[in-house]
Amino acid sequence: MKFKLRKELWFGFILMGLIIAAALGMLIAAPKITNGHIGLLMLSLVVVAIMLGFPTAFTLMGMGMLFTWIAYEENTVKTLDLMVQSAYKVMSNDVLISIPLFVFMGYLVERANLIEKLFRSLHLALARVPGSLAVATLVTCAVFATATGIVGAVVTLMGLLALPQMLKGGYDVRMSAGAITAGGCLGILIPPSVMLIVYGATAGVSVVQLYAGAFFPGLMLAGLYIIYVIILAKIRPDMAPPLTAEQRLVPLPEPLLKVGADQVKRAVPVLINALKGKRNHGVAASYLLKQLGIALLPAILYAAVALASYNSVTQPLPVEDPASTMTEMGAESAEPAESGLAEPAGSDLAEPPGDAASDAAEEGELKEIGADAAASEPAATPELAVPPSAASAAGAAPGERVPAPMGYWIGLGVGGAALLAFYAILSFARLEIFKMLLSSFFPLLVLILSVLGSIVLGLATPTEAAAVGALGGFLLAVAYKQLTFEVVKESVFLTAKTSAMVCWLFVGSAIFSAAFALLGGQELVETWVLSMNLTKTEFLILSQVIIFILGWPLEWTEIIVIFMPIFIPLLDNFGVDPLFFGLLVALNLQTAFLSPPVAMAAFYLKGVAPKHVTLNQIFAGMLPFMGIQVVAIVLLYMFPAIGLWLPEVLYGR
Repeated sequence: MKFKLRKELWFGFILMGLIIAAALGMLIAAPKITNGHIGLLMLSLVVVAIMLGFPTAFTLMGMGMLFTWIAYEENTVKTLDLMVQSAYKVMSNDVLISIPLFVFMGYLVERANLIEKLFRSLHLALARVPGSLAVATLVTCAVFATATGIVGAVVTLMGLLALPQMLKGGYDVRMSAGAITAGGCLGILIPPSVMLIVYGATAGVSVVQLYAGAFFPGLMLAGLYIIYVIILAKIRPDMAPPLTAEQRLVPLPEPLLKVGADQVKRAVPVLINALKGKRNHGVAASYLLKQLGIALLPAILYAAVALASYNSVTQPLPVEDPASTMTEMGAESAEPAESGLAEPAGSDLAEPPGDAASDAAEEGELKEIGADAAASEPAATPELAVPPSAASAAGAAPGERVPAPMGYWIGLGVGGAALLAFYAILSFARLEIFKMLLSSFFPLLVLILSVLGSIVLGLATPTEAAAVGALGGFLLAVAYKQLTFEVVKESVFLTAKTSAMVCWLFVGSAIFSAAFALLGGQELVETWVLSMNLTKTEFLILSQVIIFILGWPLEWTEIIVIFMPIFIPLLDNFGVDPLFFGLLVALNLQTAFLSPPVAMAAFYLKGVAPKHVTLNQIFAGMLPFMGIQVVAIVLLYMFPAIGLWLPEVLYGR
């Protein structure tokens, strides 16, 4: 072990020496060494130091201060001033307050032990889908990763829970490993994502709009993963065998068995007959009512949504008060009169005396015309309140409810048909699965949608929504009886540790970016890129290829805080929207966890996988999902509305 460590260190030092030698050679060979070249040397040294394992934040700070001191010609006071200003700029950023709150929510949800129930209920609900275990794994990872945002925790837990079941069910090792690692990484893309907060704070883009824009690309990527698994399981059943009858069996509670329940009988008719007293066999009516209430929850929810939607689309047309309209018009007509009195002093003396009578006559005529107009005004007021065309199109007079549009009734009919189909197949086995989903899947879904909905709809800022999410995670831990002093202590400690790491990263990034710009490195990079005469498409391809390659040795935090300040100033030159660029980067940064040799998700899974599962098998399983990520990036570029439609609808971008 010691020899291996020394070997890696020697390899790192040799690599560092080669890069430094190459950089010095470029500087010596350059016709004129400028501060910009020194800035590029600083950038290369930072990358090498991070690859050697030095802490990213303090490497950025140390290199930044050293090269700032060089740029300021060894002026220590200015260097320290820059460090203080950069740290204060990070501390005064309100958006960063949401990071510890979201992280705290994630750690609490992780410790509520929901993932086992969630995976079990989803894999039973999807039992008849090809590759059901892998599909259930991807859905579980997507939901749980979204709720926690902690990639390592999700991959580790799913490796302990799902991987043994998939291997026991005869699933291919590579496909199983790829589904777990790819699904666990979705949390850094699907909101509420800490990565989007970091990018927004770095690039100066609204986090709210980033969340709205990343919603559909995240769902698209998860959907592509699921489609790939289903197609592969359909083509190669040996890689993902279907579940056996024993694996699909759902045990029923004893009271339901007493009233004649079995796996295939429809639940609602049997429960209603049992409540009538025909076949209750001593089962308490309260228990049967509870089961019937759970079974009728979809119908109750459907009725509530239908009623709320009807009230929303049939709002009565507004009616304006004629008196208030006349008052407003009178006030408007009085303003010119008041302004007419403000004439320069003595101006009336300049008028000929003979014009006074004619002016009085004209004023009288104007008053009569105004009186006629005022007399006819009330008749015209209702037409101003609601135009005739609008009233006729709505089919209702002012003050009356507008008839519901045809689209509402079509949607109501489709929903009703789906509800009838649901109850037609609702057997007691499916009722038990539905109860399992109610206790595992829906609480997390409600928590995620409440946090995202409040942000996207503008009801709360990201910080306020993060506070609500932290409270929701706290309540979930209480509801599942997992809230202990140790759980709170560990969650607070890990939250403080993660938040401190992110904030120090921002401080180091601010100092490093300031030093890089001060040395002229940004200007040198910009001049080099513009000299290539790239089109917008070529620039986007070049930038995404660079980010893709950087994802091999570096993590997403390092890519964003080091390289995004270099790319962002170039966007205006090519007419690229920073929001759209951020969505492309967010999809691309999935590779930071899936691309060897530093694929952290693979090492997380290897740490909990059985001994016969090798690292090469995990890497081989991740490669198809990396290809799917590339497809998702291409689709987003070809159809930008996937990411920009929702921000345009909600915020009018």
